[in-house]
Amino acid sequence: MAESNHLSHDWDLPAGEALLQDVFGIVMDELVRKGTDASEKSHYSLQKGAAFLGMGTDSIRLVKADERGKMIPEDLEKQINQAEAEGAVPLFVNATAGTTVLGAFDPLEAIAEVCQQHGLWLHVDAAWGGSVLLSQTHRHLLDGIKRADSVSWNPHKLLATGLQCSALLLRDTSNLLKECHGAQATYLFQQDKFYDVSLDTGDKVIQCGRRVDCLKLWLMWKAVGGSVLEQRVDWAFTLTRYLVEKIKLRKGFELVMEPEYVNVCFWYVPPSLRGQQDSADYCKKLAKVAPVLKERMVKKGSMMVGYQPHRTLPNFFRLILGNPALRTADLDFFLDELEQLGQDL
Repeated sequence: MAESNHLSHDWDLPAGEALLQDVFGIVMDELVRKGTDASEKSHYSLQKGAAFLGMGTDSIRLVKADERGKMIPEDLEKQINQAEAEGAVPLFVNATAGTTVLGAFDPLEAIAEVCQQHGLWLHVDAAWGGSVLLSQTHRHLLDGIKRADSVSWNPHKLLATGLQCSALLLRDTSNLLKECHGAQATYLFQQDKFYDVSLDTGDKVIQCGRRVDCLKLWLMWKAVGGSVLEQRVDWAFTLTRYLVEKIKLRKGFELVMEPEYVNVCFWYVPPSLRGQQDSADYCKKLAKVAPVLKERMVKKGSMMVGYQPHRTLPNFFRLILGNPALRTADLDFFLDELEQLGQDL
């Protein structure tokens, strides 16, 4: 406590926080987000990261995205120039490969060009979309990812590796994580052991003790092989196209947009709202449909499907086709069940 009090007298906390926010700046994609409110535009993990680093969430600058949720490189350039003009020092750009809601892939090549011109670290959040790299057919969605300084990837998502399994891939080969996080605690990480001490990876990470996430991916890869993992990715895209075509043929179903990935976003329009699109309260009434249907399916125990609003769009369903065990018959059941659950609305 004595040390804490001493520091509080010598360090002006408000001034210190202001200094951190003036010196550091983060530029990130606007459309890695859950909702439309200004306070919820960015993905919460990046907000937390800025807070944990002491930069403050105000240091995050939002970059505009187009109607499909892709970062606009021209606005990225504009935001960087504006930040520099204000005296900030941009250092980090977060692009996204597979956004949570729409499944959008940012134009990585163009973003990498901007980052290279300004000397900024490019991180690609490929937690959701990174697995498409295993597919010869669909890997083009990640064109430009080789230019990233770092990439995050969650094999536990599309590849169905056991939860959790997360990877951070770095271009830097200088043992950067150890340089940043290493505390050289000799009572744990002795340097004179009889084996290769580079195997002691605990000093690289923040939490030290942790599960061996990579073992889950390694075991699965060895068990089924790369070709099966590629088939899982391709099958998810095949199911996506099947469902999209079925939705187009079904009365009362309306796509939010043609999917780029395996996120199928759509509305179920119940009988009472069909043909009422021009009414003043149509969107307000449509927004109430998905929550009611979600409650009904959960209480019945038949399905579990997420929904959310997006920008000015009312609540819509977001079906993620990432389960390799799914078959077309399951999707037919899904559509039939929604109709049955909502026929009285």
